[in-house]
Amino acid sequence: MPNYIATFHTHLAAMRSARSLKDKAQTVALSPVPRALSSSCGTCVRYTAEDTCREAMDVDLESIALSLGDEKYELIYKAEE
Repeated sequence: MPNYIATFHTHLAAMRSARSLKDKAQTVALSPVPRALSSSCGTCVRYTAEDTCREAMDVDLESIALSLGDEKYELIYKAEE
């Protein structure tokens, strides 16, 4: 199952999204954002799920990336600015 990282513009959005993902994802955890992905908010949501679960994310979602391991990521979704 794929591992994703969702980044947000605010810490509150990350917390809301993590709570919402608990019913849809196999694993969910708040963690520091890898600098390779963003410098906006310091908190991201790492989760394992069948798909990106974008519908469960807060409106303040910045991006979703697929974690490829060894600090490598593939950007899957980027919010319009």
